[in-house]
Amino acid sequence: MKITWLGHSCFKVESGGYAVVLDPYEDGSVPGCLPVRETADEVLCSHEHFDHNFRAGVTLRKPEGKPLKVETISTWHDDKNGELRGSNKIHILDDGQVRAAHMGDLGCGLAPEQLEMLKGVDVILIPVGGYYTIDAVQARKLTEQISPRITVPMHYRGEGFGFDVLGTVEDYTKLCDDVRVYETNVLEVTKETPNQTAVLKIRRES
Repeated sequence: MKITWLGHSCFKVESGGYAVVLDPYEDGSVPGCLPVRETADEVLCSHEHFDHNFRAGVTLRKPEGKPLKVETISTWHDDKNGELRGSNKIHILDDGQVRAAHMGDLGCGLAPEQLEMLKGVDVILIPVGGYYTIDAVQARKLTEQISPRITVPMHYRGEGFGFDVLGTVEDYTKLCDDVRVYETNVLEVTKETPNQTAVLKIRRES
């Protein structure tokens, strides 16, 4: 499974010639992030805010099959049952070898039955910036509950990108002892990929 971070909470997940783009953001909606212009077979959005639902940024193909199984878990964008920001969907992608969970703009804790659905995931793509979502401490607690092999932080503020109100990735990684910083925005995951917190590099204009 190939996982490419496009910025903010947007990822492209590819396996078996099939591609899914998750949470594409509208042009100019996220400071410092390049526009999303991708070709894929499917678009999945965790919720309908403009920095997560820009389907027009993805050109859809007509695939002959679908090697990726997708499950969803309905959650909330805040800790008040959606009163502040509405609902949120977690998407679990499974190609038969690797299971990856995109947590969307998760803003609440998870019920035992929801944690059970996430048991055994290999990869978790999780917001860590706080303010609009769970923060670094909450995200770390959740990853400890789920215990994936690989954690990829998202939805945070970095040098020259992201919303000013968000925390940094370092707020999260200082809580971890298995951090690996990549010089690319691409992560190839197999059954042999070792346990790690993978910090991917933001896309920049060439």
